[in-house]
Amino acid sequence: MSSQDLSTLISRAERVLAQLEAWLPPAPPPIDWDCTAFRWRNNGSRGWLEGVQHVATIRTDDLHHIERQKSIIERNTRHFLDGKPANNVLMTGARGTGKSSLVKAMLAKFADQGLRLIEVDKSDLADLGTIIDLISSRPEHFIIFSDDLSFEEGEAGYKALKSVLDGSVASPGDNVLIYATSNRRHLMPEYMKENLGVSTSADGEIHPGEAVEEKVSLSERFGLWLSFHPFKQDDYLDIVYYWLGALGCPAEHIESSRMEALQWALERGSRSGRVARQFARDWTARHV
Repeated sequence: MSSQDLSTLISRAERVLAQLEAWLPPAPPPIDWDCTAFRWRNNGSRGWLEGVQHVATIRTDDLHHIERQKSIIERNTRHFLDGKPANNVLMTGARGTGKSSLVKAMLAKFADQGLRLIEVDKSDLADLGTIIDLISSRPEHFIIFSDDLSFEEGEAGYKALKSVLDGSVASPGDNVLIYATSNRRHLMPEYMKENLGVSTSADGEIHPGEAVEEKVSLSERFGLWLSFHPFKQDDYLDIVYYWLGALGCPAEHIESSRMEALQWALERGSRSGRVARQFARDWTARHV
């Protein structure tokens, strides 16, 4: 082959490679390990950890009337950081009562001790193995956090989460815990027909009772269950007054907010910490 033929071949190969590169997804950005919180991003063909530059911070002192839940999760997180045995945590119950805020509060409290948070959407839970491989050799301690978790039949993330929690031959490592929140305690829908343990189900399954066991088995793999309940009226008002004071509302305006705060909760059908904080923002904006 002459030098001219070789040059032509190389030129053609470079053009083919350039065309292929145009179709390939871009390389994931480098991980900024200086961040304290991350999101798992997935473009369909590959995933990466994206550092959160502006972390939504909330302190444990900002969360009221969930003292038992705070003490349990803080104790568990402290044990985790101290290298002691610690449990994965499932927080269930009424919406807006502080489940996800409690996880963020743990990051704010323990970030300077090496705690890091990775937020993973339910749709990306099938990537848990990849995420754990990325962080297994890091010196920090990571909480993988999935908010508002629930599954329907056949979702891929269900099996991945179940395997990572307890069941895979590979250990997730001593620097990883999973904290999840859900409004559904057993994470998957249950149907009346599945409780007919001695009957044949409509689709011909001989032991439908075993389907119930399969669905309950996921939530049972979380070592700690924390339940959150709707607030009483006085507790709700107490949270309203706290946030009004934190937002700089004068005392005379705080005292006069009671009736509107109750009406605000009635319109939304919920007396929760989230609703209380939303009202406090609106009231303060109108009166300060």
